[in-house]
Amino acid sequence: MKKGEDYTGIAVVYLYHDGKGNVLLAKRSNNARDEQGRWDISGGGVEFGDTIENTLRKEIKEEYCTDVSDYQFLGYRDVHREHDGGKTHWIALDFKVLINKEKAKIGELHKFDALEWFTLKNLPSPVHSQFPNFLEKYKDKLP
Repeated sequence: MKKGEDYTGIAVVYLYHDGKGNVLLAKRSNNARDEQGRWDISGGGVEFGDTIENTLRKEIKEEYCTDVSDYQFLGYRDVHREHDGGKTHWIALDFKVLINKEKAKIGELHKFDALEWFTLKNLPSPVHSQFPNFLEKYKDKLP
């Protein structure tokens, strides 16, 4: 059985920031599960028995080779999409995460082609299909 497809999956989703108005986005590679070539925030599924905070810290260390300086829980979203012709359903636990701008680098080279800092007023294109929903929901809480 696959989470998100056969049953509702739970994921932590996070927007990195540097505390100075910049946010970190990754460009999804051709090897990414879906939405290749799109700029995205990050996330990871919560494994059975793991905690939300541990999942957040572990995913950030794996994907971007850095530690969490601070984080803020923003809220949750029901994410309904289609993947490979089938419907998916995830509960996204959304966070804003402060990291050291100098230490972040791509830790999973097979998933990402680029990693760059932007301001929310100067975002790249195209972005992941769920990113505009994230931005709209949390616009008053983002850097």
